[in-house]
Amino acid sequence: MIKIQEIPVEHINDFWEIHIRYLIDDKIIVDKEDIDYFSGNEYRNTLKTLMNREPDKLHMIYFIRDGLKIGASSYCIYKSEDGKYFILDYWIFPKFRGNQTGHQCFETLEKYTKKDGAKHFELNCTKENSIRFWKAIGFIENGVDEYEMPLFRKD
Repeated sequence: MIKIQEIPVEHINDFWEIHIRYLIDDKIIVDKEDIDYFSGNEYRNTLKTLMNREPDKLHMIYFIRDGLKIGASSYCIYKSEDGKYFILDYWIFPKFRGNQTGHQCFETLEKYTKKDGAKHFELNCTKENSIRFWKAIGFIENGVDEYEMPLFRKD
């Protein structure tokens, strides 16, 4: 059984090392400029501010199975708008990937966020293996964002 553990803003510093490792290892960011930005105070302070925002607060969570952290996600539910749940980050730690773990984590997260007002889900994605994953759990292409990155949606 997979559980959700919210990361409170006062404990977010423990998360940063895991987060930057994911961004680099999964080749989400590849150049020094991006690594410096995502490691820097400007980005991190912006996220901390969003974690305290109401009503559209940024959530950062771990996926927990058998007492172990097996993955993480960050998302925002736009309650002031139409209940859009926007996924900023979603990943399963490498040693726990496979065996439908990503699907199970998303099912848990979907139930968890619907209780908190999520009406539909959206994310942007460019990596082929990630696109296959999101489509396999019901996301469909939904245009592009302001940076011309493909958007995906699940109602």
